[in-house]
Amino acid sequence: MSVNSSNVLSVIMGGGQGTRLFPLTRERSKPAVPLAGKYRLVDIPISNCINSGLRRIYLLTQFNSASLHRHISQSYKFDQFSGGFVEILAAEQTFKDTSWYQGTADAVRKNLVHFLNHDFDYLLILSGDQLYRTDFRRIIAEHAETEADITVATIPVPRHEAGAFGIMQIDPSLRIVRFVEKPKEPALLDSLRVDHNVQEQLGLNPKEDYLLASMGIYLFNREVVLKLLDNAHTDFGKHIIPGSITANKVQAFIFQGYWEDVGTIRSYFEANLDLVSDLPRFNFFDMSAPIFTRPRFLPASKINAAEIDHAVISDGCIINRSRVNHSIVGVRSVIEEGCSLSRTILLGCDYYESDASIRQYAERGLPRIGVGHNTKIENAIIDKNARIGRDCQISPVGKPEKVDHPLYYIRDGIVIIPKNGVIPHGTVI
Repeated sequence: MSVNSSNVLSVIMGGGQGTRLFPLTRERSKPAVPLAGKYRLVDIPISNCINSGLRRIYLLTQFNSASLHRHISQSYKFDQFSGGFVEILAAEQTFKDTSWYQGTADAVRKNLVHFLNHDFDYLLILSGDQLYRTDFRRIIAEHAETEADITVATIPVPRHEAGAFGIMQIDPSLRIVRFVEKPKEPALLDSLRVDHNVQEQLGLNPKEDYLLASMGIYLFNREVVLKLLDNAHTDFGKHIIPGSITANKVQAFIFQGYWEDVGTIRSYFEANLDLVSDLPRFNFFDMSAPIFTRPRFLPASKINAAEIDHAVISDGCIINRSRVNHSIVGVRSVIEEGCSLSRTILLGCDYYESDASIRQYAERGLPRIGVGHNTKIENAIIDKNARIGRDCQISPVGKPEKVDHPLYYIRDGIVIIPKNGVIPHGTVI
């Protein structure tokens, strides 16, 4: 596969307010949400770009972007001779426009002035909250071979899942001839099915109906994107792509592999917990295409007579005589004796608490950062720097799917302790 990746400019969409991932997005943008103990969501698309030889990467964001700025500046540094960069473009007011980004297409339109300073033939648009691994050079090669104006990355989904996606209908040459947003009616779903001959070529189960869902990954020719954005349409998926099908050659790239949109608390929770299984669907151990993140130079984790079963333990943790199963333990986590964690995601800590700070909190009857003695936690996400007291019980059992409480939240049946949250000793949730 001989592809010139130096003529591609990559743009990662940082997302809006991230309301479906609240409260994880209460103090950070969606791409900055921690993942797999030591990474951030944004590390996935950036790593895919770097592994594909794409070194010019812009990240568009506007909400709670401080931690994202910090992570990017501390993680991705290219040498001055490579011409590579990962740069954040936050929404900004100008004399011409004082509005925020209104959608994905609007965000790109408002930053064209920056993009056009670069020499590029193709513009690659990516999402900042998806978990997958791919070589974008395959998309670029197929795009060039078919002489497409636009290529949309798609993934085959079973019929019963199709109602959650934008669905593409293709002809035998994989040209997209129709786009339908979240189809529900049986007759409409029938008309959008992938042809069984194509299913056979892709190795899909012939006994099941598949449809092609948009992955929110688009590759545009430079002059085409300029033409398509010369209007007031705000979104690629809702407006630009559907409106471009008749006047432009829009091709489908069919991706086959693990891909997960981690845009909701439930999908985020399940995608993280899948990583502790014997053979996770996403393999962080694949060093042929590593996932990069910030180097922290932390000590190796210390386990003191703990019982650990199917867990991911990140750098710099101290786990005392406790039981941890089917859980992810984030960086710098401290778990005291007698605890039990099941189906729990600890996002870890930004720092180690000093002895003076621990004493000051203890004098006020409040716990130190970490999980206190004899505390039981299940089906929960504990955000960074949380203080969980001793003898606490945290579980969503018997509670509504959604709860807003001063100490915690419940979303999709999962308890979430917010960043810097404090759960007093003996609390039962």
